Amino acid sequence: MDHPPARPETPILRLSGVSKRFGTHAALSGIDLSIQRGEIVGIIGRSGAGKSTLIRCINGLERPDAGTVEVEGQAIEALSETQLQPVRRRIGMVFQHFNLLANRTAAENIALPLKIAGLLRSERGRRVAALLDLVGLSGRGDRYPAQLSGGQKQRVGIARALAADPVLLLSDEATSALDPETTEQILELLADINRRLGLTIALITHEMDVVRRIAGRVLVLDGGRVVEQGETWQVFANPQARETRGLLAAILPEAPVDYRPAPMTRLYRLELGGEAAAKPFLSDIARRFDSDIAIVGGDMTQIQGQPVGRLFIAVRPGTPMLVPAIEAALAEAAIHVEALSA
Repeated sequence: MDHPPARPETPILRLSGVSKRFGTHAALSGIDLSIQRGEIVGIIGRSGAGKSTLIRCINGLERPDAGTVEVEGQAIEALSETQLQPVRRRIGMVFQHFNLLANRTAAENIALPLKIAGLLRSERGRRVAALLDLVGLSGRGDRYPAQLSGGQKQRVGIARALAADPVLLLSDEATSALDPETTEQILELLADINRRLGLTIALITHEMDVVRRIAGRVLVLDGGRVVEQGETWQVFANPQARETRGLLAAILPEAPVDYRPAPMTRLYRLELGGEAAAKPFLSDIARRFDSDIAIVGGDMTQIQGQPVGRLFIAVRPGTPMLVPAIEAALAEAAIHVEALSA
């Protein structure tokens, strides 16, 4: 017996042709975006790229001039404020500067959305205790924001965002005000919440390193437009848009300035990613062409389980006539090869 094909799951969030203008300024132009349940998607761009307007369109604080915004399949752009309230409760928000109420304890901050939703005090207490444990703050519910570190405040902010059991968590520059060690801890917490709860997360940020650490997909905004999107490791390994390459420049290694090539030695920059990058291709090429190859700089990392990075290598060919063949072999293994010296 033939069965009908399975219907694809409705995305948690879908934007189709979303545009928004403020006077003569086009804040968003034809944005298409779909996020499936359980994904972590990075939305990245410099200041003025349109990230804040995008967030406000997603949670209904701004109405697009054109296009549709759907949350769990429900179009929200034409809903009244009253109709938007239950939709907004399905979207948790984590802010850069925490936005905690200074005169309320950590537990009271977390309980506030539950109180607004009408949960009984006993139910609120159980839910708050579970959330404090989830974010690693058991025993600190009676602390006021002034008694907490920046990382602890952000943990409270995350717990508060999770209080109403959202289907989508919007992280709006949530680590920008934190030091590197605390940033790492918060990102690990978000990744853990994603794994344990299956929660869908959209990371809005201007930091490529944040996206690299936990996002499965990345979307790059510039001037209100999507200039590039794809799996994170592929975008990092082989960026197509000039804007993406500019954002990556801040975290990718540069050529070693103090390197002095020996006579007959050529310097190359290799952009690497995927299965080929995991193979010992440099040693293979050195043996095949009886040449010397040394790594003189660069960095390799794992993104989504795939090796991605940039290496600077010094090649001393057995004879000058081997150079074209060596360069061809490098091009087979690397995404991009650039000769930095003749």
